[in-house]
Amino acid sequence: MEQIYVIMLIVLGVLAVIDLMVGVSNDAVNFLNSAIGSKAVSFKTTMIVASFGVLIGALFSSGMMEIARSGIFIPSMFSFNDVMIIFLAVMITDILLLDVFNSIGLPTSTTVSIIFELLGAAVCLALYKIYMSDDSFDTLGNYINTKKASTIVYSILLSVILSFSLGSFVQYISRLIFTFHYEKKLKYFGAIFGGVAISAITFFILIKGLKGVSFISKEQFAWIDANQFLILGANFIVFTLLSQLLISYFKINILKVIIIIGTFALALAFAGNDLVNFIGVPIAAFNSYEIFNGSGVSGDDFMMGALANDDIVAPFYFLLLAGVVMVVTLWTSKKAKSVIETGVNLSRQGEGDEKFTPNTTSRFIVRSGVYMGEGINYFLPKKLQIKIDSRFENIEKSTKRSDNEPAFDMVRASVNLMVASILIAIGTSMKLPLSTTYVTFMVAMGTSFADRAWDRESAVYRIAGVFKVINGWLFTALIAFLMAFLMAFILKVGEIYAFVGLLLFLGIMLYRSSRKHKQKVKDEAEIRSLRKEDIGTVTDMITESSAQISKVFRKTSALYSNLIDNLSLQDLAKLKENKKDQKKLEKEIDELKSNVFYFIKNLDDNSVEASKFYILILGYLQDMVQSIDFITANSYSHVANNHKQLKFNQIRDLKTIDKQLQHLLQLLEDSFKSEDFYRIDLILNDKEILLETVSELISKQIKRIRTTETSPKNSKLYFALLLETNDLVKSIMNLLELFKEFNKLNK
Repeated sequence: MEQIYVIMLIVLGVLAVIDLMVGVSNDAVNFLNSAIGSKAVSFKTTMIVASFGVLIGALFSSGMMEIARSGIFIPSMFSFNDVMIIFLAVMITDILLLDVFNSIGLPTSTTVSIIFELLGAAVCLALYKIYMSDDSFDTLGNYINTKKASTIVYSILLSVILSFSLGSFVQYISRLIFTFHYEKKLKYFGAIFGGVAISAITFFILIKGLKGVSFISKEQFAWIDANQFLILGANFIVFTLLSQLLISYFKINILKVIIIIGTFALALAFAGNDLVNFIGVPIAAFNSYEIFNGSGVSGDDFMMGALANDDIVAPFYFLLLAGVVMVVTLWTSKKAKSVIETGVNLSRQGEGDEKFTPNTTSRFIVRSGVYMGEGINYFLPKKLQIKIDSRFENIEKSTKRSDNEPAFDMVRASVNLMVASILIAIGTSMKLPLSTTYVTFMVAMGTSFADRAWDRESAVYRIAGVFKVINGWLFTALIAFLMAFLMAFILKVGEIYAFVGLLLFLGIMLYRSSRKHKQKVKDEAEIRSLRKEDIGTVTDMITESSAQISKVFRKTSALYSNLIDNLSLQDLAKLKENKKDQKKLEKEIDELKSNVFYFIKNLDDNSVEASKFYILILGYLQDMVQSIDFITANSYSHVANNHKQLKFNQIRDLKTIDKQLQHLLQLLEDSFKSEDFYRIDLILNDKEILLETVSELISKQIKRIRTTETSPKNSKLYFALLLETNDLVKSIMNLLELFKEFNKLNK
């Protein structure tokens, strides 16, 4: 029987590696957001600095991972078999949960997830044991340490409010001092700012990053804890003088130094303190097996009271392996980039693509903010308003959007790191349960708010995004608890069969998640490729619009043909796929429309008339997409509602139109792709053929209604398809007429 526990240990080891990968992918935003968003140093340098921080933090991480062993449940109340089930349930749940957050690109707290997973699995087995022993449910408190879980909920609220408020305040003051033209101001205030920031970050390393590490004794850490103000004062003097030396004599930008040190500090603290969230459970399982092995007692009878022993430490080679896995994941994880992109996107300065949809709450907050601002301005002297506004005048950027532009400047990045370090260090020293993830994210949101990055153009989107992230945090605790509870119950009842089944389920889910994320990344890359802001002449205009039109013709042709086939087969699943494809096409057209402002800005003075042409082209492309959208939605709704299938004659007629439309769109796609427009005249001369076919089919359906047709729903769908096809063809012809005229004028 002991062999099954060896297999469980091996599986937990594999799950630990996977959990490290998905966990680091989510937590990377905590220490990479500021450096990557500001582009203070190259991406490669940022990753090297973060990698050193992660590796050193992992190697000197605390060997005392008691939270996984005894921080949530009371080991003496559970058998060896019970704790192994708890640990398996927790690891499977943690991987699934964090992978979901990574896939949708939202940061969450790995500390919250692991604690509530341990709580859920332990509560499940405690209730099971109480039920099987006919004990009172009032004894649940003997099995569980509930105090830790309650502090986490408090942590969320405290972290959100404190971090956002302090981040906003410090950034506002910093911007008033430095403005966006901070280069000159650094000569006068840079040394003091550097002294404050670097002192805060090094204090953070001492209090949070090195808390409990193996090379600092408890006595040494107690001395550090007792002399915090002395250390802070000495650091401030030393680092202020050092900053002045770097600025005056070595001409080094002190903000870059702050960002590099801050990135290293947060990476060090992440690995040193959050490592338990990923490998604490497997190490606890390993410690449990060491205690149990050779006892001669069955796993169901051997109680695990010894697991609470404070002398148990994590083996060094486990920490080394964990550090290597985390560093490799940092460099290779695409999902980590998605999570980082969310944080950077919500805090960026200026315009860009908004990832989140406004909601009632975000609109109300923005409207209230506008009214409040107007009220404050009413009482503030006009000269003071002008003076303050002048400090927030941003640097004029190029009209071209580029992925290489920083999302925000180095002043804000430095404030992000400094404030996050101060808050986490103070929270740790005062034993306040501040979450690293919550603090770093909300500080970034607060600084972006104070920096006026959330203006009237973007505020509703950014606030909606922030609330979505916060809601995700709140749900993390609940979902982690319920999922781990369910997993533990399945493992307890199903035993070996459930063990194998859940591992297969986990493998399938991770595989599907990986495929979907790859497709998502591919789709986003395709949409980004539509940003063509370097168009400046009529020739460029014709070339670019021809390529875009050709692509829309190709996708429209495929969509329409697939739709008719799937409708004839009543295939609801494929019709749902058609809806997704249509939404992708619609998103591409929206991206082109979003790009119009920058496109017009870049045109040379002799090509202004081309702007009107481009806008009209986009209008006709949008008309085409809207026709396809109407056809797709109606077809899906008809089949989803289980209405009668279209009759054979109706399907045959629709296929006739489909065949003619495919021929037309193929000709047009080839013509625009090769910029060979001689066929346009021929197609325009024959444009009535397809329209006449549609008209004839409408007449045929009218006759059917008067004779054999008995389904009102069929007639409604059929007429809708014909009329929207008619509008689709007209939009295509209007586009051709426009393109022909413009091309003729510019030859």
